[in-house]
Amino acid sequence: MLSPGLFLIVSLCGGVGACLRFVLDALIKLWLPSSLPWGTILINISGSFALGLLTGLFAGGLLPEPWLVAAGTGLLGGYTTFSTASFETIRLLQAGQLAASLVNAAGTLLATVLAALLGFQVALLF
Repeated sequence: MLSPGLFLIVSLCGGVGACLRFVLDALIKLWLPSSLPWGTILINISGSFALGLLTGLFAGGLLPEPWLVAAGTGLLGGYTTFSTASFETIRLLQAGQLAASLVNAAGTLLATVLAALLGFQVALLF
C-alpha cells in the first residue's frame, strides 16, 4: 500500500531524477555531439542497470520495498525516459536517417535489457 509519506518521497525522487536526466543529457550532448541521441541512450542504459541492481538487492532481501519504490519508481522513473527515446527515433526517421533510427530503437532496447540483467546479476553477488 502506498502511504501518503511514500507517495511524497516517490514524487520528490521523480523530480530529482528528471532534473538529473536534464543536466546529464545536456552535458553528454556537449561531450558527444552526434545525430544519435547519446544522452538519452546512455541515461536509459545506466538507469536500467541501476534498476536491475535495485531489483536484485530487493529480491535478495537486502533492500526494503519502500526503498525500491522510492528509488526505482521515483528516482529512476524520472531519470529514464522511454517516450524521449521513441520521439528521437521518429525524429531520426523523419530526417531520413534510417540506419541511425534502427540503431537507436533496437540498440537501445537490447542494451537496456542487458544492462538491467547485468545489474540484477551484480546484486546477486551481495
